Amino acid sequence: MSDFLTMPGYLIRRAHQAATARFAEEMSKAGLTLTPFQYAALSAIAAQPGLDQARVAQMADCDRATMGGVLDRLVERGLVERGVSRKDRRARVLHLTESGLALLDAARPVAEAVQRSLTEGMTDAERAILTDLLSRIAGRRA
Repeated sequence: MSDFLTMPGYLIRRAHQAATARFAEEMSKAGLTLTPFQYAALSAIAAQPGLDQARVAQMADCDRATMGGVLDRLVERGLVERGVSRKDRRARVLHLTESGLALLDAARPVAEAVQRSLTEGMTDAERAILTDLLSRIAGRRA
């Protein structure tokens, strides 16, 4: 029987824990209150203003119910606004507020530094291999 400490699933879980903890630590050091899911939601909305909740969830690879809660909290904090779609009056679209954009602008360099720190000590080629392998496991192509 294989040692569980070398099983890919175990190592992926531990890597996720380390990445999430580092993200939280660095955001806190920067005086920012933002989770990885919130960062993903803000980034998706900034990239494509006017998205609906389902599309934001899809872009962040998150289920719609979980993303609904994330977006509710962002709306409560005044970072995201929900509006009525001009194309479909039943649909709600999302836009960043000025506060949301300012938070994302402040968080982006912190998030990017965290990503670099996760692979420090790796060569560019090793980073590319890691990204490719993780993308395959996640069901995506880099």
